[in-house]
Amino acid sequence: MAQTDILLTKEPAPQTVPACQLPHKLYDVARNTGAHTSSGLATAGFRTAKYLVDEWFQNCYARYHQAFADLDQSEQQHHESQQLAAETEALAQRTQQDSTKKVGEHLQDMHCWKSELQRQVEELVAETDLLLAQKQRLERTLDATAVPFSIATDNLQCRERRQHPDLVRDCVEMELLKEADLIRNIQELLKRTMMQAVNQIRMNHKHKETCEMDWSDKVEACNIDEACCRYHNQSTDLQFYPHSAKFEESASTPETWAKFTQENLYRAERERLASVNLRKLIDCILQDTSEDLRLQCDAVNLAFGRRCEELDDARHKLEHHLRKALREIMDQEHNVAALKQAIRDKEAPLKVAQTRLYQRSHRPNVELCRDAVQFRLVSEVEELNLSLAALREKLLEAEQSLRNLEDTRMSLEKDIAVKTNSLFIDRQKCMAHRTRYPTVLQLAGYQ
Repeated sequence: MAQTDILLTKEPAPQTVPACQLPHKLYDVARNTGAHTSSGLATAGFRTAKYLVDEWFQNCYARYHQAFADLDQSEQQHHESQQLAAETEALAQRTQQDSTKKVGEHLQDMHCWKSELQRQVEELVAETDLLLAQKQRLERTLDATAVPFSIATDNLQCRERRQHPDLVRDCVEMELLKEADLIRNIQELLKRTMMQAVNQIRMNHKHKETCEMDWSDKVEACNIDEACCRYHNQSTDLQFYPHSAKFEESASTPETWAKFTQENLYRAERERLASVNLRKLIDCILQDTSEDLRLQCDAVNLAFGRRCEELDDARHKLEHHLRKALREIMDQEHNVAALKQAIRDKEAPLKVAQTRLYQRSHRPNVELCRDAVQFRLVSEVEELNLSLAALREKLLEAEQSLRNLEDTRMSLEKDIAVKTNSLFIDRQKCMAHRTRYPTVLQLAGYQ
């Protein structure tokens, strides 16, 4: 009991101990064996496997010490656990706040990229619509050039029906051939430009779809990140995903993520600028081609006007010469008739002279004398024969001149008919057909 009182009156152990684990204490408990024990044969049944009092106290002290150590260790672990829980709670809050901040910053970046993509898509759509309008202008212009080409070819074919000698390669034909070549070159240029417009529209659609896919992915990612921003510790739709913390092999880095959108925007902007330049080129081509066609049309019309004036002038001169030829033919016919009458008028005097000579040749004997009468009658006959020969020669010349005049009249009439036919072709056929030539607005694709 004395030892028990001593144990109970010891000073209490300190409430705090250094943060180190106490070593285990080993106790040697003396067994009730040996030469000085109270064991004996008579009391063997009462002394077997019993402890001494000191051993009992030592055992109690060991239990006290073990309990004190366990309590102290428990208190230390409890304190450390509370401290660790507080630290992990603060760390978790800081980490969660930082993650939420990072997600918010990423959301802002995505909203910026999404806005840029949406703006680029809208600009591409507007630019594609403008390019489609220019393509429609090209189609209308190409359709409109079919009319001038048909007019030019029809004019060339109509002028092939001109007659000799008006079937010449004049300035009108040269201008018509130049107009046909110009229209063919313009049609080929319009077709090539239209193919460029079609390819550019295809590229615009392609990059618009690329930007739309990128925008759609960012919209979906924004929705996901916004949902992640709304998550908190009291959310009801939370659960464990043990394998979600691993990085995907196909995941992009922030640099490649930003570079992907930048390249999409760069390519889309490059195609948009190419589309703008192509629209300007199409506008210049349409303006230049319409002006060239109208200028060539005016040149052809001017050549037609000059050629018609030349034909009119030539026909008027031919008609004037024809009138003179007709008057000359009429005068020559009168001359021929007068010459024939003069020849007929000389036949009677010749008959008289020849009859006198014939009758005087029958004078008898010496009366057949070469007197002055005889010489005069002979000279009269000779004079009449010379006059008749001269009149007949002049008649032949007059008749030949009359025939020449008739040939000239026929040639003039034929040439006048040729000129009239050429004027009809150029003025009534060709120039009348050219009034259907398209206007500048139609050739520029506005109508």
